[in-house]
Amino acid sequence: MDKHRTFLLLVLQHLTLALEVPLDLPQPPTITLQSPKDYIFDPRENIVIHCEAKGKPHPSFSWTRNGTHFDIEKDSKVTMKPNSGTLVIDISGEKAEAYEGTYQCTAHNDHGTAVSNNIVIRQSRSPLWSKEKDKKIVVQLGISLVLQCRPPAGLPPPIIMWMDNNFQRLPLNPRVSQALNGDLYFSNVLLSDTRTDYICYARFPHTQTIQQKQPISVTVLENNPIGERKPGFMMPLGPTSTKMVLKGEALELECIAEGLPTPNILWQKDGGELSKTVSFQNFNKTLKISDVTEADAGNYRCIANNSYGSAYHIIKVTVKAAPYWISAPRNLILAPNETGILTCRVSGDPKPKISWFVNGVPLQNAPEDPSRKIEDDTVILSSVQTGSSAVYQCNASNEFGYVLANAFVNVLAEPPRVLTPPNRIYQVITNNHALLDCASFGSPIPTITWFKDNQISIKNGDSYVIHENGTLEIHVAQPMNSGKYTCIATNNLGIKENHVFLEVKEPTRILIQPEYEVVQRGMKAVFECKVKHDQSLIPTMTWLKDSTALPDDDRFVVGTESLTIKDVVDEDEGTYTCHMNTTLDHDSASAMLTVVGKVKYTCTNYIDQPDPPTDLEMTGQKERSVELTWTPGDEHNSATQKFIIQYEDHLHQPGVWVNLTEVPGTSPTAQLNLSPYVYYSFRVLALNGVGYSDPSQPSRQYRTNPAAPDVSPSNVQGEGTEPGNLVISWTPLTGFQSNGPGLEYSVQWRQKDVEEEWSTETVANVSQFVVSGTPTFVPYEIKVQAVNDYGSGPVPNAVVGYSGEDLPLTAPDRVRIMLQNSTLAEVHWEPVSMPSVRGKLQGYKPQPEEEKSLIFSGNRSEGRLPGLQPYSFYHVYIKVLNSKGEGPASSSKTFETPEGVPGPPSFLNVVNPGLDSLTLEWGPPQHKNGRLSGYTLKYQPVNSTSELGPIKEMTFLPNETTIILSNLNSSMLYKFYLSAKTIKGSGPDISEEAFTAMDTTVASRQVDIATQGWFIGLMCAIALLILVLLIVCFIKRNKGGKYPVKEKEDAHQDPEIQPMKEDDGTFGEYSDTEDHKPLKGSRTPSNGTVRRDESDDSLVDYGEGGDGQFNEDGSFIGQYSGKKEKDTHEGNESSEAPSPVNAMNSFV
Repeated sequence: MDKHRTFLLLVLQHLTLALEVPLDLPQPPTITLQSPKDYIFDPRENIVIHCEAKGKPHPSFSWTRNGTHFDIEKDSKVTMKPNSGTLVIDISGEKAEAYEGTYQCTAHNDHGTAVSNNIVIRQSRSPLWSKEKDKKIVVQLGISLVLQCRPPAGLPPPIIMWMDNNFQRLPLNPRVSQALNGDLYFSNVLLSDTRTDYICYARFPHTQTIQQKQPISVTVLENNPIGERKPGFMMPLGPTSTKMVLKGEALELECIAEGLPTPNILWQKDGGELSKTVSFQNFNKTLKISDVTEADAGNYRCIANNSYGSAYHIIKVTVKAAPYWISAPRNLILAPNETGILTCRVSGDPKPKISWFVNGVPLQNAPEDPSRKIEDDTVILSSVQTGSSAVYQCNASNEFGYVLANAFVNVLAEPPRVLTPPNRIYQVITNNHALLDCASFGSPIPTITWFKDNQISIKNGDSYVIHENGTLEIHVAQPMNSGKYTCIATNNLGIKENHVFLEVKEPTRILIQPEYEVVQRGMKAVFECKVKHDQSLIPTMTWLKDSTALPDDDRFVVGTESLTIKDVVDEDEGTYTCHMNTTLDHDSASAMLTVVGKVKYTCTNYIDQPDPPTDLEMTGQKERSVELTWTPGDEHNSATQKFIIQYEDHLHQPGVWVNLTEVPGTSPTAQLNLSPYVYYSFRVLALNGVGYSDPSQPSRQYRTNPAAPDVSPSNVQGEGTEPGNLVISWTPLTGFQSNGPGLEYSVQWRQKDVEEEWSTETVANVSQFVVSGTPTFVPYEIKVQAVNDYGSGPVPNAVVGYSGEDLPLTAPDRVRIMLQNSTLAEVHWEPVSMPSVRGKLQGYKPQPEEEKSLIFSGNRSEGRLPGLQPYSFYHVYIKVLNSKGEGPASSSKTFETPEGVPGPPSFLNVVNPGLDSLTLEWGPPQHKNGRLSGYTLKYQPVNSTSELGPIKEMTFLPNETTIILSNLNSSMLYKFYLSAKTIKGSGPDISEEAFTAMDTTVASRQVDIATQGWFIGLMCAIALLILVLLIVCFIKRNKGGKYPVKEKEDAHQDPEIQPMKEDDGTFGEYSDTEDHKPLKGSRTPSNGTVRRDESDDSLVDYGEGGDGQFNEDGSFIGQYSGKKEKDTHEGNESSEAPSPVNAMNSFV
C-alpha cells in the first residue's frame, strides 16, 4: 500500500510541473528568489536583500524604499551583485537604523516587469532592563505568589529563564511554573521557597545577548499560615476570556491556578473534541495547537481541581486568517489570436480584497487594452497579439496581511519542439508502472499523440493513460508492451516527433533457496541460491551472515550460485542470506547454519544422531510460563548432550520456528518463560556427538493472555531534515513483542536544558513522527513508549536528538592573508560563534576567484591556499559550512602573489629554412608569472646517428619574438630550446626541431654524371680489362713456372741469391727472381729484406693487402718477392683498380 501511495505521489509531481519556456526564447521576467517579507538583521553584519530573476533578455533590476525610488548609485554603502538584483548594504561604521524600511525589487526587460513582495527590514534589538530597586517580598506560608519578569521589548521577543546567582535554573513543577509572559507563578508557597536570588534572564536570540533583571528576595513566614482551600485562577482572571489566533499559526492557551493542595489542570472543548494535534505543556497548564485551522475555533474550558473542590475558566477562541492561496495565477503562453484566463483565488477572514497590476502598475492606471477584461478575481485576455506580452500581479490583502503573485502572459508563435531526449530507453519490471515522457513546448500548445512501433495509435484506455503534459502511463507493464514508442507534438506551425523505447524485464526470483544446514565441525557447508532473472540484466549476488558482510576469511567461497564454507567452526553458526540485486529489482532468501561436533566411531558400536523426542506434554500452565515434558528418543550409542526447545507463533509468524531455550541432555523437562498474546506450539530437538535429531512432532497449541508491552522501541533517534522540524524515528516492536492488540507508540519530546513539559503524541503503524515549529538545531530529549489496549510499556530512557539545521547566519570576520611564496598563501580568519552556525559545523570554505574551492574541516581559524598563479591578483572570501549548506561570505580580501618563474613560451615556430639559415618565431608565455626580462635560446646540430653537437646560446630582450640564425650547415637537423625568464629565473623550455635546406645543385650534378652513356661505357671497359688480366695470370700459374724469364734468370744469376734447398724449406728452380730484383741503386740484405731508402713503396703497394698474403694459385709469395720495376706497362698496377663505386665516390 505504501509503495503504491509513494508512486502516486511521484506521478502527481511528475505530471503537475508548470510549463516552462525554454530560455532561448523571449520571455518576461520571473522572480526566482527573494528575501522573506519580514527580515530582521543583526547590526553586526551586512544587510543582504535577495532578488533574483530570469528572463530573455536577462532582466535589469531596480529598487524602491518606503514607496519611492532607491538610487543605489548615490549610496557608496549599497552595492548590487552583478547579473542580479540582490542588494548588499555595508552597515559597518553606519547607523543601521538608517536602512530600516520597506523595500521592493523590480525586474524588467523588453517583455514586462515583475515585482517582489514588500520586504520589511528591521534591526534586531536587545534593550537593557530599566533600573529598579531591589525588591523584597515577604509572604505567609501557603499563599499564592507571582514574581513579575516584565522584560524589555526586544526584536524578536526574548526567551525568558529564571535562574539563581549561580546561573542554575530554578526547578519548575506543578506548584511553581513559568507563564508564557515570563512571570513566575507559585500556586502556594513553602518555607523552602525562601531565597534572595530569584533572577529573571532574557536571552535575545539574534544578538545572542542575555539581559538580567535585579534579583528578587522572597521570605516565607509561618506565623500566620494560609490553610488548605479550593482552587482559584491566578490567570486568566474572571470566568471567561477571549483569544484570537490566525489560521496556520500556533494557538497557546494558558490557565494557572492557585490553591492548597496544588491543583491539577484539565482541558475540554465545549461541544466537541480537542484537535488531534493538540499538546499539553507546562504541567498541563498550557494547551498548544501548532497549526490552527478554522475547526479549532470554539470555547475551551480549563478545569482546576484539588481535594477541596474545582474551578473552571472558559476561553473563547476565534480563528481569523490572513490571505492565503486557493489557486494562484499561473504563467500563460499564448499564440497570436488565442484567448487566456488568469485566475487569482484566495481566501481569508475577513475576505481579502483583490487588486490587479500589470508590469507593476495598477490596472486602472495602465494603458487601455480592449483585449483585456477584469471580473473580480479573473483577468480574461481575448485575441492577444504579438507584442502584448506582460507580467500581471495579483495582490490579495486584509487587515492581517497580504499575498502577491506574478504571472506572465507570453505571446509567442513557436512550432513544436520535444524536450525529452531522443531514443531514451525506459526499463521496468513486469507488472510495474511505466511512465514514458514527451515533454514538449510550442505556441499554440502542441497536441501530443502516441504510436507504438510506428503503426499502432495509442488511445486512452484501461492499459494506457495519456496525461495532459504528454506523458504516457502504462499501469501494469507486460512484456508485450516492450517496443518503440513515438510521440508526435503538433500545432498549426509544425510537427515534431520523438522516439523512446520501453523494455519490460522479467522479475528477478530466487528459484532454489538456501536450506537449513546442520554441519559437523571441520566439514563443509554449502548453501545454494539459484536465480531466474531477465537475461539483459546482470544480477549481483551478495551473501550476508546475520545481516552483516561475510567474514574476511578464505574459507568462505562465493560461487555463481552458491556459498561454500570450508572447515566449519562454531563461530560460523548463524543466518546466511542470499541477496540478488539488479538495477531494477532484487530478491533475497535466508537459511540457518548449525555447527555440531565431529562423528566418533568405536570398534564395537556404530553411533548415529539421536531419534526425535516424543510424547510432548504441557503442565503447570501460568500466565507467563508452562512446563514442557517429553520422552527422549534412542541415543544410538552417543549420549544426548542437550535438548533444544523451539516454538512457532501461529498468530504473528506462522510457519517460522524459533529457538526458545535449551536444557541438558539428562533432563527431559523444561520450564518455559512465555510472552503474552502468543499462540504457541512447541517442538524439541536432541543433540549428541553426531548431530541433531529430527524435530519432534509439534505440541498442542497454547495461547497466552494479552498484557501491556514489556519492552520499548529500539534505535530511537531524533534528527531534523529541514529548518523548523525534528524527525523522531524508531524500530517498531514486532508482533511477538506487542504483547497485545492495539499497539501504538507514545512519542514524547522536549527541548533539552529548557524547563518545560514533555509534549506527547500517540501514533500507530508508523516508525517516525515529525515535530514542526522547532527552533533551529537545538537538542531535544526524546522518548518513545510502546502502548497497547492493555496498558503502557516501561518508561524508556530519554535520548538526545537535534532539530533541523538551517544555513549559517554569519560570516567569518577579520580575514587576513599571509603569502608563503608565489603559489601558496595562508588565510586566517576569526571563527563564527557556534550558535550562528545553526547546525553541525562541517568547516570553512575559502573561495578564491577562478580557483577550485577547498574545505577546511572542523572549527579552525586558518588554512592554506595552494596552486595559486604567481604575479596575480586574488579576491578571497570565507564561508562557514554546516550540513545544510554554506553561510554568507565574509568580506572579500584582495592580495597579489609575488613574481615567479614564467611558463613556457606559447609557441616556437621555424620558418623560411635556407641553405645556411633558419628563421625562428615565438610568442610570450601564457602565464608570464611576472615581468619578463628576456628569452634564452639554445640550439645544437643533430647528425644522422642522432648524436648531439655542441650547444650555442643566445639571449633576447622581452620584446623580441623573432631571430634569423645564419652560418648553419646545409641539410642539417638542428634542435632548439627556448625559455622565458623573469627576475626569479628561467621557466621551462619549449623545444622544436628543423632542417636547413639541401644543396640541390650538387645533388643534380651527381645524378647527371651517373646517368651519362660515356661514363657507363668506361666502367664496363675497365671491368672487362680486369677480367682478361685475371684469366691470363691464372693460365700462366698453371704451367708451373718454365717461363722465358726463367731462362734469362739462369744465365744472369746473381751470386748473392742462391736457390733454396728442399731441406731448408725453399723452392729452388721455381723462384721468380727476375720479377723481384731490387731496383738499381738499392741494396738487398742477406736476409732477403728490402731497405727503404729513396722509395716509400712496399710489398703492400704491389699486393692486395699486408705481408703474408696468398697469391691466386695459393703460393705464399710475400717473403721472397722483390720490388717490381715500374714501367709504363705496369704503372697502374700498384694502385687500387678503379671501380664504379670509387668513381662515384671521387665526385663526392
